[in-house]
Amino acid sequence: MGQSASTPTGLIRRESNLSHRMKHNRSFSTSVISPEELSPSSPPPSSSSEFQIINIFTDLDFISELPDECLAYIFQTLSSGDRKRCSLVCQRWLRVEGQSRHRLSLNARSDLLPSIPSLFTRFDSISKLALKCDRRSVSIGDEALIMISLRCRNLTRLKLRTCRDLTDTGMIAFAKNCKGLKKLSCGSCTFGAKGMNAILDNCALLEELSIKRLRGITEGAAAELIGPGVAAASLKTICLKELYNGQCFGPLIVGSKNLKTLKLFRCSGDWDRLLEMFAKKVTSLVEVHLERLQVSDHGLEAISNCLSLEILHLVKTPECTNVGLVSIADRCKLLRKLHIDGWKTNRIGDEGLIAIARRCPNLQELVLIGVNPTSLSLGLLAANCQNLERLALCGSETIGDAEISCIAAKCAALRKLCIKGCPVSDHGMEALAGGCPSLVKVKVKKCRGVTCEGANWLRESRGSLAVNLDTGTSEPPEVIAGDGEVQENVAEFHPIVVQSGASDMPSSSNGRSPLYKAKLSFFAGRSFVACTFRKWSSSNNSC
Repeated sequence: MGQSASTPTGLIRRESNLSHRMKHNRSFSTSVISPEELSPSSPPPSSSSEFQIINIFTDLDFISELPDECLAYIFQTLSSGDRKRCSLVCQRWLRVEGQSRHRLSLNARSDLLPSIPSLFTRFDSISKLALKCDRRSVSIGDEALIMISLRCRNLTRLKLRTCRDLTDTGMIAFAKNCKGLKKLSCGSCTFGAKGMNAILDNCALLEELSIKRLRGITEGAAAELIGPGVAAASLKTICLKELYNGQCFGPLIVGSKNLKTLKLFRCSGDWDRLLEMFAKKVTSLVEVHLERLQVSDHGLEAISNCLSLEILHLVKTPECTNVGLVSIADRCKLLRKLHIDGWKTNRIGDEGLIAIARRCPNLQELVLIGVNPTSLSLGLLAANCQNLERLALCGSETIGDAEISCIAAKCAALRKLCIKGCPVSDHGMEALAGGCPSLVKVKVKKCRGVTCEGANWLRESRGSLAVNLDTGTSEPPEVIAGDGEVQENVAEFHPIVVQSGASDMPSSSNGRSPLYKAKLSFFAGRSFVACTFRKWSSSNNSC
């Protein structure tokens, strides 16, 4: 009884929703049953009428009337796995899914070659392509890359990883076929300067270039220079990592007059002279990363000519001192983010930080690793940098309860604080309980004087404050290596073994080489703060 009474109402709703479709579709009858017959006061329809209406709705294929553009838009909201499953539904879905896919990542082993024609016939709108090969496998060669370039002429982004069988020949042909390229990222490839120059000479729209471990570049005085090419006018970002002869990119760096971001990681050679030449021609630089680089105060003084500089990272550059930091402070008054890993050399300290405090009032983020500031510089930073929201103090011998009390009393805008390996105790936590009114998150790691009771008391005193404490007694974390970085899940605060250098690492018989141990020690020591601020920055659009 109850089911037969609810049936007419449901039929009314479905017929009203589709009345406009049925009026224009001759294959369906609009006289099967009238709205009057389906009114609540009317008796239920006969079983034959009900059967006719059910047949109508069963035969209707709503998706077939949906335009391909709408179906493609729906596919774009799905995950990669769901898209693959949708492509198996029917031939139309397979075609639309392939034509609407713009990003593709392929295992670039040599056996990919026979599949390229059919693969890129289906995916004929690819604009972002990643070709990645396992180190133990044979990668695709020039023939495969040329074939791909002929079928993906609208490619704007290309990522190559461990494609060791690619040569200059393949890169030259690719550059001529894909002149609309805007972003190129290469890692552990073996083509050389000719292939790189072909990209720069043909891709006039190139905006981002990232090169890591490019093995084909000749070392020594015979090295062929790279750049500038037509791409120099459009380049916004250059990132060079782990290059034995990275300075052969000098003409490109100096010639990129619109460059906004320059990142140099672990590239051999003296970079002072190149930075001096660069600063004379390029003054629009906004972001600079220098890591494990032979650069001194002369290089920093050259960078200070970039008056628009907002972000500066100095990581393990032992020749940089307070003098260079003062020159940055004197001229780069728009500085917002400053990261310094002093490597415990004590060459950067209060003098440089005081200059930053006095001349860079827009500072929002400050990370100090292996640097020993005192209350004098911290007090000025807190008083003058009213927008300081994120502060990390790691491996500092001078950061104690007095310095934390100074921060708590003066840093009114501070939202996130990270303390690692500093002689801070529960008294410092007590000071935070009554200061920093904007504070929302505190992370404390390997500060032996801070106990669980002190952290719990701080948490209870300020209910809205997230307090994460790692005393260094839990299991070690899983360390995942990426492109020149090491990441860990800092939200759970697993401990990491921190060493001041490779020479401090104890020997063992586990078969690991001393170089491997040194690299592991170096990365582990910096991953905590790096990952913490990656998460903090991504959650704050203002930085």
